[in-house]
Amino acid sequence: MQFDRLRRREFLRLIGSGAVAWPLAARAQQPQQMRRIGVLMAFADTDLEAQANIKAFRQALEKLGWTDSRNVRLDYRWGAADPERIRAYAIELAGLKPNVILASTGLVLQPMQRATRSIPIVFTQVGEPVGSGFVASLAHPGGNVTGFTGAPLSMYGKSLEALKEVAPHVTRVAVLLNLEQIPQAGMWHEIEDVAPSFMVQLTEAAVRNAAEIERAIGVFARQSNGGLIVLPSGPTIVHRGLIIRLAAQYHLPAVYAYREYVTDGGLMSYGIDLAEQYRQAAAYVDRILRGEKPGDLPVQQPTKFELIINLKTARTLGLEVPATLHARADEVIE
Repeated sequence: MQFDRLRRREFLRLIGSGAVAWPLAARAQQPQQMRRIGVLMAFADTDLEAQANIKAFRQALEKLGWTDSRNVRLDYRWGAADPERIRAYAIELAGLKPNVILASTGLVLQPMQRATRSIPIVFTQVGEPVGSGFVASLAHPGGNVTGFTGAPLSMYGKSLEALKEVAPHVTRVAVLLNLEQIPQAGMWHEIEDVAPSFMVQLTEAAVRNAAEIERAIGVFARQSNGGLIVLPSGPTIVHRGLIIRLAAQYHLPAVYAYREYVTDGGLMSYGIDLAEQYRQAAAYVDRILRGEKPGDLPVQQPTKFELIINLKTARTLGLEVPATLHARADEVIE
């Protein structure tokens, strides 16, 4: 009988120890919690450069341990520079209650911030986020928003300088802009301030869609010695193919904000490296997913700028790129 009691006590001891071990093992085998990232892009899903930027973002996330469909789910929405569509998608994404949202450009950030004041938002390509009312300050953004700014306003005055350097005959410049986006006014004023020193007459060409772009460039091109500065906005990015085609048709030298314009056939760009900005945005998304608050993450400004020149387009326009400008270029497309 005593032997049976000993065996019974041993059996109960084993059962008790297993009761502790089994839940621990079960917990160890449970999959990592799936997180959710909403992505709202201002551009069309057929935009190859926008897709390349998203690829850079996704690859950077993977290096930080976040793999789509394994431990994180990415929900994409593409606004195609349509304000109504973007507003609808902003509300839709907020309703999904993701852990964090990536928002590209001020055209997207404004409705996204209206849609939620609680879900963390990381933005890219936003000019003047303080002046636009998106954040309290660059160092301490506060609230649920942080991210990465576009080029400083001073860059746009330098765009006019670059245009005159490659096309000294230009005395008239149309600036394509979208005044519904607050930073565009600041960009315009920077160009306006330096225009007298280059003896250039400026034309403000406010555009919101393809029809307005075609009309504005067509009217401007009726007189000679013209050139273009194309400010970065949803409409000018989405319709860049049209702008490049019209610039070629009317023989207008043009300076753009991003590399993709030049790879698509534009003359020259002076601006920031967008792919790198999306990689940096992935690092902020990672920090938020790991518990940091967006309001505590300072808004970052770009420190590297690119001058890209398309020599084939220059030759088509009958322009000779000066050796000094050629030497400063970060990339020359033959």
